[in-house]
Amino acid sequence: MNDMAGPSEREFREKLHKMLENMNKGANDVRGKFANIQKIKTDALKKVEDMKRSADRDIDKAMMDITKSQDLAVESKERLQKEITELKDKIEHIYGDLKKRVSETMVPSQAP
Repeated sequence: MNDMAGPSEREFREKLHKMLENMNKGANDVRGKFANIQKIKTDALKKVEDMKRSADRDIDKAMMDITKSQDLAVESKERLQKEITELKDKIEHIYGDLKKRVSETMVPSQAP
């Protein structure tokens, strides 16, 4: 054996093994971050859906209140119903935009 020849095969293998350990550790950390991103996306989509349901419920209630109101003139009811229709369109646009933006957020798939 030549002690002055430099690192042995075993030492090189240990270095290579350490490199693989470091890579796996980093990969696991990144996978954890992707899992967090996925959770945030899920929470955001849930919030968007909740906001939409709440807005729809409030609009339906307002529409019913306007329809039942005996203090409003027919012309006033028609104007308010038109405003409600415009509001529904705006809410639908906001909802669609938010849902699309959250859904389009790319999260790379996890490698095996």
